[in-house]
Amino acid sequence: MEYINIFIKSAFIDNMVFTFFFGMCSYLAVSKTVKTATGLGAAVIFVLLITVPVNYLLETYVLKEGALAWLGDDYASMDLSFLSFIMFIAVIASIVQLVEMLVEKFSPALYGALGIFLPLIAVNCAILGASLFMQQKQFANIGQATVYGLGSGFGWFLAIVLIAAIREKIKYSHIPGPLKGVGMAFILTGLMGLAFLGFLGFEL
Repeated sequence: MEYINIFIKSAFIDNMVFTFFFGMCSYLAVSKTVKTATGLGAAVIFVLLITVPVNYLLETYVLKEGALAWLGDDYASMDLSFLSFIMFIAVIASIVQLVEMLVEKFSPALYGALGIFLPLIAVNCAILGASLFMQQKQFANIGQATVYGLGSGFGWFLAIVLIAAIREKIKYSHIPGPLKGVGMAFILTGLMGLAFLGFLGFEL
């Protein structure tokens, strides 16, 4: 039940796009078609599912104050938390590189459609944001951190697929010129963010 609550909260209540507006660059640029949105969303889920628990282990056993006590008493007072940003980004960049190679090998069409936005997952603030929120929330174990990463990725996936589906539907609608494209996407994102507020307080 605890894991379900973490998943629901990270995916719907603390949604990376609709609550914190993280990852908006990729969200707006790749959400023109459902196919590309689904591909990028799945890649984000995979990256978060790997990076959040790995960064949790780094934080717990290497970086935070006293984390190196397992090496001996001489290291018990060592605090490497100032390296958090560098280490988290290094892990993220490594996993994104792996994802990029896999997509290029198994789905060249999707790789071409995503273009520069696939490697840009490495600098997607939603990815780093999830690790930093994980650090802030101080989860009790790696299972909770993993579920949080999965939920955060699913929330971002849900957001980009929903906006892509709507943008495909309204592509040929009569929309005032200044609002076409990104303008309408921003309006829709705001409305969807308000809709997601309905999940506040939802808990099993």
